[in-house]
Amino acid sequence: PGDLLAFYGELGVGKTCFIQGISQGLKVKDYVTSPSFTIINEYQGKIPIYHFDLFRLYNAEEILELGYKEYFYGEGLTVIEWAEKIERLLPKEHLEIEIKFKDRYQRTISFIPQGDRFNKFLEELNRIENFRN
Repeated sequence: PGDLLAFYGELGVGKTCFIQGISQGLKVKDYVTSPSFTIINEYQGKIPIYHFDLFRLYNAEEILELGYKEYFYGEGLTVIEWAEKIERLLPKEHLEIEIKFKDRYQRTISFIPQGDRFNKFLEELNRIENFRN
């Protein structure tokens, strides 16, 4: 199955920018933008990327109409901005990424693993020199 990254952070903190970096690393050739009005953009790179922006979502039921399970539990990488709006629908196994303003030009990024797979992933990241969570 694929992986799901749930992004948290206030407006303008850099969630889309972080997702652009992930997409670049996965060799997406298209320009990655936030799907604020369409709710989801799909990109093809090394693997499929499904980019959700739930900022304009009024309630969690709206995402049911999109067939969210195909994305959340399918192949590829699902990235969700404003994940707090649908927390009860998120898979048990996912990685929460919280971005906060440190100051105007700096951010603090925290990785919060949900489930064994992402706990192991974070353990591996913590072995990298200069990585701090």
